[in-house]
Amino acid sequence: MDQKIIGFIGGGNMASAIMGGLLSSGLSDKDHIIAADKSPAAVERLQTTFGIRACTENTQVSSQADILFLSVKPNMFAAVIPQIRKHLKPGSLIVSIAAGQSIEKIEELFEHPIKLVRVMPNTPALVGASMSALCRNDNVSEEEIAEIKTLFDSFGESEIVSESLMDAVVGVSGSSPAYVYMFIEAMADAAVADGMPRNQAYKFAAQSVLGSAKMVLETGKHPGELKDMVCSPAGTTIEAVAVLEQKGFRSAVIEAQRACSRKSREMSK
Repeated sequence: MDQKIIGFIGGGNMASAIMGGLLSSGLSDKDHIIAADKSPAAVERLQTTFGIRACTENTQVSSQADILFLSVKPNMFAAVIPQIRKHLKPGSLIVSIAAGQSIEKIEELFEHPIKLVRVMPNTPALVGASMSALCRNDNVSEEEIAEIKTLFDSFGESEIVSESLMDAVVGVSGSSPAYVYMFIEAMADAAVADGMPRNQAYKFAAQSVLGSAKMVLETGKHPGELKDMVCSPAGTTIEAVAVLEQKGFRSAVIEAQRACSRKSREMSK
């Protein structure tokens, strides 16, 4: 990718994860990333952490950025977009990473034609392991969507999907790191209850989740088949699986994730 100015309106957790991913991958550098945040403390944090240019004025960023990330909370779009819509660099590409903000809704807020890519990434971008979904409006060319995909591939994996799947994406990848962290924490708590030191318990639990996910991705086997490979007859694992089934483990995950997707759909209205 050519060295373009990549701007961020909002410097929160997700924006910081993407900045960190771009810098660690070498796809961009601190001289080509700029950001705006209304909080002076956040501006100072971005400058200190990443060495980038940061300020409190959104228009300073929107007027310079070739690729402009909208990385504020979804409920801030109606306030922020009117501030910047007349201060965009000609030909700039807008990238929204907010849940529940449809392409149509964002286009209406800008009030004039824009190039818009809607993306749902997740915070593992910070360690080069994000999963992102991308869709675009009609003004974005094949070359431009490929450029944005390359950007997101630099700190994980990405796929182009239809916008109709974006609410499902929010549930299965955008928000799901939180569910996984809860699972890791619960496993560690159980290990601590059985006498393991907490730091060691977190390591055992997290590495087991990491390794299990890698098995799914690299073997191509169905998760149920991989589960069966661990469950020996009358063994310890099937005993644990039976309790998880009794307590409604899978049902709880399904219902929680679908609630997440429903919330995303509601936010789009």
